Amino acid sequence: MLKIKVPASTANIGAGFDCFGLALKLYNEFEFAKTDSDDLIFLENGKTSSIALEDNLIYHSMLEAFKKYDFKHRGFYINVVTSEVPLSRGLGSSATCIAAGIHAANYFMDNIMTEQEIINLATQIEGHPDNVVPALVGGFNISLIENDNVVYSKINTPDDLLFAALIPDFKMSTENSRKVLPLEYSKSDCVFNISRASMLISSLYKRDYSKLRICLQDKIHQPFRGPSIKGMEDIFNKAKDFNALGEFISGSGSTLMLIIEKNNTEFLNKMETFLKTAEACWKIKLLEPDLSGTVVIDSKECEKNSKSVLED
Repeated sequence: MLKIKVPASTANIGAGFDCFGLALKLYNEFEFAKTDSDDLIFLENGKTSSIALEDNLIYHSMLEAFKKYDFKHRGFYINVVTSEVPLSRGLGSSATCIAAGIHAANYFMDNIMTEQEIINLATQIEGHPDNVVPALVGGFNISLIENDNVVYSKINTPDDLLFAALIPDFKMSTENSRKVLPLEYSKSDCVFNISRASMLISSLYKRDYSKLRICLQDKIHQPFRGPSIKGMEDIFNKAKDFNALGEFISGSGSTLMLIIEKNNTEFLNKMETFLKTAEACWKIKLLEPDLSGTVVIDSKECEKNSKSVLED
């Protein structure tokens, strides 16, 4: 029996489309155990889940790992213990499922996978590394794919920053959000993004926050996804008034992410007051970076809890 804890992540971070990602202290937690049958017992908070088996990304990720290593298996018990990361909001909920599923499979295969193999398989399932890499290893990462191998570099994230996640009551599917993007971009738009993505890394290293808002500008995805996020421009303008350092769409949306300094103690109250006047219903969470990534715990307490559920 084991318990797996995976952090949320915010991807793109302005101009870093499909390659920048940051893990955040917001978590999904999962329990796994083998069963004596060939059935899958899938629960959410100890109750039977309504998710169809073919849509179960956790189990699908386990099966992909088993298939890759030709591992013979029977049934499993999977319980989503905690689900703090909302679905289809641009906070890496699918990455948490993929990371948990692969790590669980690796555990049941006696940990035969290397970290690199886990990262490569997770990226293959997700389609891009921006969310899965930070979900797996924690921190702020730049990731790229070279000959089917994921290469990543972890960037030091200043400890005096907070990330304010503004989470609305409406979803945005990653698949649909990608459909609105152009198939081609001009050279000037590419240079625009390269320059800002590069300067963002420099600004974080130097703690030069005066450039963050410029660095978070983008011409690859935000101009095309922004119109679907009701009230985004008004929120971004208010964020400036409340002394935020910069703003961006988290992943493909619908969550908006604002960067603030920890000593900006008035920000939360001011933004919460403003959001009450917004057209949509928004929740705001002040989050710190998660530096640990996926944590796997072989827990006897998990075993005790799962046995009681199975007996019921």
